[in-house]
Amino acid sequence: MPRDYPRSRRIADQIQRELSDIIRLELKDPRVGMITIIDVEVSHDQSHARVFFTSLGDASSVADSTKGLQHAAGFLRSELAHRMKLRVVPQLQFKYDESVERGMRLSSLIDAAVADDAAKASRPARSRKKK
Repeated sequence: MPRDYPRSRRIADQIQRELSDIIRLELKDPRVGMITIIDVEVSHDQSHARVFFTSLGDASSVADSTKGLQHAAGFLRSELAHRMKLRVVPQLQFKYDESVERGMRLSSLIDAAVADDAAKASRPARSRKKK
């Protein structure tokens, strides 16, 4: 079982759960809006963690959220230390994950293409007369 689910992955999953709670309930920085922690990647030596998040907003709100999270990284790390029983709590680095936004954009393009095809199919075909 340990080979199937390594310690780094278990730590990453717990960091994801705990950070979601801390950000939602305890972080008071107004720059950090409604964000969702998508994934956490912990280095093999568990000294660094990349935290991927997404936010529904424009580019400026994403930049503000990233700055707010980086500014609060020390607070978030100390809160993780209280909640998790680790010898070393990883340094946190926050990255915006564009995959959800890209997926929504592709989905809307597909929906528009399907609607356009349906509209073309519902129009009666014009008959061409030879002159």
